[in-house]
Amino acid sequence: MSTATACYAGHLRTEATHVASGNTILTDAPVDNHGRGEAFSPTDLVSAALGSCMMTIMGIVAERHGVDLQGVSWDVTKHMLAEPRRIGQIDVTFRMPAALPEKERTILENAARTCPVALSLNPEIRQEVRFEYSA
Repeated sequence: MSTATACYAGHLRTEATHVASGNTILTDAPVDNHGRGEAFSPTDLVSAALGSCMMTIMGIVAERHGVDLQGVSWDVTKHMLAEPRRIGQIDVTFRMPAALPEKERTILENAARTCPVALSLNPEIRQEVRFEYSA
């Protein structure tokens, strides 16, 4: 069974449907590449997938250790290269609870860096991952 089905909607836009859930994702070419920038671009999705995957793996590990990560947030910034046009770097900054003990911080940070998306990306894509601990 397919993971997703998709169609081209015209005007540099696609619509993908997750087969198991029926959820849909629209993509649009970015403004700097002939698009309208009205939805995630495919490379935006790659960047967002990295942050989401890292958080998911940290969540799995946190549950195993009885750590509550509810409310953790993150920002993802994608840096494109021109020749050839591709992702050159993805910055991910997590905002974590200040009360996390050092042992749990280390375990969670290591877990994030070993998520399947991080390990699947071309090694030429630099991954800058930061963890900010505050109340």
